[in-house]
Amino acid sequence: MAEICGSSARGGPFFGGHPNNTKMYYLYIIQSTKRVWRYIGITSDVQKRLAQHNSGKTTSTKPYKPFSLIYTETFLDKTTARKREIYLKKTTQAREEIYNTITN
Repeated sequence: MAEICGSSARGGPFFGGHPNNTKMYYLYIIQSTKRVWRYIGITSDVQKRLAQHNSGKTTSTKPYKPFSLIYTETFLDKTTARKREIYLKKTTQAREEIYNTITN
């Protein structure tokens, strides 16, 4: 995968510069450890959000818990992160490219 202005903790691209004191947003992908099931979302705190998914506080993911974090991308603003989330949720080929990168 091409690197864009740095990398996130899990190897995904980082979009934009990183000015100090700026709230960052993250697109994340989690995968159920018991089933073949993945979820794509955005947040400003990946570890807190993963804990919410694993505690069953998220209705849409509750039946598939527990989860592990498999991918993140970093964004300077929520709007850009949300556009990327929607794109990945609507575009099978884009998701498959990321999944193939993760498994290889």
